[in-house]
Amino acid sequence: MLKRLLSPQSIAIIGGSDDIRKPGGRLLSNILERGYEGRVMVVNPKSDSVQGVPAYKSIADMPEIPDLAYLAIPAKFVRSSLEDLCAKGGKSAVILSAGFGELNEEGKAEERRFKEIADANDMLLLGPNCLGVMTTEVAGKFAGILPLMSTEGIDFLSGSGATIDYLAEQATKRGLPFNSFMTVGNSAQTEVTDLLELFDKSYDEKSSTVKILYMETVNDPQKLISSAKSLAAKGCHLAGIKAGATEAGNRAAASHTGALVSSDTAVQAMFDKAGIIRVQSRIELVDIACIMRIAKDKLDGKRVCIVTDAGGPGVMLADELNRQGIEAPVLKAKTQARLADALLPSSSMVNPIDCLPARTAQHFADIFKILAEEEADSIDYIMVVLGDSGLSDISAIYDVIIKAMDTLPMPVFPSFCTAVTSAKALSAFTKVGKCYFEDEVAMGRALGRVVNRPQIAMSSEIPEGYDLDRIKTIMDGKTGILDAETVADLLTAAGINLPGQQSVMTKEALSELTGEFPFPWVMKVEGPLHKTDVGGVMLNIGDLTEAQAAFDKLMDIPDAVGVLVQQMIQGTEVIVGIKREEPFGSLTAFGLGGIYAEAMKDIQFRLAPLAPEEAMSMINSIAAAPIIKGVRGEQGMDLDILSDQIVRVSLLAADFPQIVEMDINPLKGFGSAIYAVDARIICE
Repeated sequence: MLKRLLSPQSIAIIGGSDDIRKPGGRLLSNILERGYEGRVMVVNPKSDSVQGVPAYKSIADMPEIPDLAYLAIPAKFVRSSLEDLCAKGGKSAVILSAGFGELNEEGKAEERRFKEIADANDMLLLGPNCLGVMTTEVAGKFAGILPLMSTEGIDFLSGSGATIDYLAEQATKRGLPFNSFMTVGNSAQTEVTDLLELFDKSYDEKSSTVKILYMETVNDPQKLISSAKSLAAKGCHLAGIKAGATEAGNRAAASHTGALVSSDTAVQAMFDKAGIIRVQSRIELVDIACIMRIAKDKLDGKRVCIVTDAGGPGVMLADELNRQGIEAPVLKAKTQARLADALLPSSSMVNPIDCLPARTAQHFADIFKILAEEEADSIDYIMVVLGDSGLSDISAIYDVIIKAMDTLPMPVFPSFCTAVTSAKALSAFTKVGKCYFEDEVAMGRALGRVVNRPQIAMSSEIPEGYDLDRIKTIMDGKTGILDAETVADLLTAAGINLPGQQSVMTKEALSELTGEFPFPWVMKVEGPLHKTDVGGVMLNIGDLTEAQAAFDKLMDIPDAVGVLVQQMIQGTEVIVGIKREEPFGSLTAFGLGGIYAEAMKDIQFRLAPLAPEEAMSMINSIAAAPIIKGVRGEQGMDLDILSDQIVRVSLLAADFPQIVEMDINPLKGFGSAIYAVDARIICE
């Protein structure tokens, strides 16, 4: 199915025209201009020949079934033409025509009819309102730039035609080629995630290892995650944009976790789960694609040598690398000595290497040779920041950099800062298949995003003590806000640690608890959702007399139905929670807990279920991580125990999607003695 899009043996253009100002005319012109070697058929009832290509009066008149058909006709004729194409036996079609779902509800209804027709005939359908498909073999797009294409280029899957064109302008300028790009338009049948699945199923040793995505709609996040993970396991690297993700939507959150979640939170969690680097702009996509294309499979190093002919840009790059957690280590003494012999007096040899504006091609050749011989075991990347001072032949220096990019044991990333002065030399640089950066800070930031990309976790075994059958029994038929006893039973069945606790409905029952767990106690009102807000939590209850007085006070709170008595736990407070966020699934939350959870917003989210390494990543990613680990002599939490508790909560989220919101706030303690002190679960 994908081969018919990428490498069709025959193409039909329904609505091909001699007028290249029309989509069908420009599409045909582009296909012919780029030297397509397969058979081209045109359907145009008014002509016998279009741009020198034989034309047929109808789809039925075509002499063969096309591998791929483009529909470039008025909107009112699209449905009947799609039906005729299916009757002919066509299995792949791209509807360029606009005037459907982007206009009104009637147009959306028509798109649903297109999907029904395509599905019923096992047809792959892109569009409508689609720019087209361009590969190394077929220039199947009707507008905008025809960018650099190469079998060693990247794949770009986009929900927007304009985004492809605008990004292709930048990519072509900087020498970044495409292997293919596809647009899905209004996605009547096929969206970006469906194409990614096809690329995954068709992946082989000839496939591009870099794929970038632009998405406005993700109807099946699990398909995206599954395909991205599978591609990553095969050696493919992905980056993408999800536009339209900032509107929080209407929600009346009854939990701290719910109040902290937005649609953008869920989108980020989806990207993290899939191992896709998420960016916000086209330029960032180009930057990251350049890094991944140059570095190939060497994407995990954190040591850079900076080579520059100007001090300031080198310093700015070093600063950005430091912000990204990447170091520019001091070079070995022998390396510095050899550089001193090779470079101009007053050059800097420490790192950055500043070879001064009077540098020559020979100076750069010597630098690369010395670094390859002396620093191959201590430098992962070389980053070059270079302008055209006019004091030597910049083209000759570019030639040396090209050779270094091809032969050195470490990837070489160039940033060329004089686009106007060096325009002719830059054109020659890109024509040999090399790409470059225009800003050294953006280059350093892109390397950081790639090196620190989200890591895909391996699936893990169910932890011991997670009693799925018992949890199913407890959850059976439960809706609304669960009572304290049910919550306690559920958490216990999941293997989540609870302090000694008991719900009481009468003051007389308090005396029976004094022998079960020692004072001090915590006493909490049952009934109101946000206990602290109504004065419903009382701490350090030291004896029975204080407990009885506290009971009376708590039961006077409106909506009180009882009192939960707990053994008082000392230690650090964190929050672990769940929020169901369709269509993404359930988000697991972790962060600083207690009354500051919403105020501080120091919280991480991941899509459930979590592997232990994902839970540990959440712990280490919050700003308060040093507090959790213990600072200035204070005892911290056992991180293995803490991550285990997070994993168990995530399993509840994944196994029981009827849990729409859940808080354990706080999960509290020191060392391995970590307890769910307060919990709230809401089901639907």
